Amino acid sequence: MRVLAVDPAVRNTGYAVLEGDPRKPTVLAYDVITIPQSVPQSAALSAIRTHLAHVIAKHQPDEVAVEGIIYVQSHRTAITMGAARAAALIAAADHGLPVYEYAPRKIKMAVVGKGTADKAQVAFMVRALLGLAETPPADAADALAIGLAHLQASDPIRAKLLDRHLI
Repeated sequence: MRVLAVDPAVRNTGYAVLEGDPRKPTVLAYDVITIPQSVPQSAALSAIRTHLAHVIAKHQPDEVAVEGIIYVQSHRTAITMGAARAAALIAAADHGLPVYEYAPRKIKMAVVGKGTADKAQVAFMVRALLGLAETPPADAADALAIGLAHLQASDPIRAKLLDRHLI
């Protein structure tokens, strides 16, 4: 299985493409789509959708995994984050790809073993688990973590353990 994982945000959307077995996945690509503050939000959302469409065309994923809605105290932040998620979901829908959503706590539990892990812990574990030569940028590391969580969730035994918080 090949999965495109997306950590959506209007200015810095992380993405990763992983393939294979959840115990030994292969990283095909990862990066951050960075949109300058000077670009209007509507153009930023279009750029995210277009960039992800190119990634989909190049890597031909079978599925897309995204971080689910998180609790935020600001309505404005929630709306902005929702718009970035929508751009990613539309890119997936345009290519007929199924989309799976994962709560941030579940992603952190799958990668770090602790649902309250911080970004540095997630990045460190992503690097270690995937055998990367360097620690990826935070948003790309988050996308890699989402991809790992998705691969684990697709393995019935690991998914059951994850749901019980045993791993």
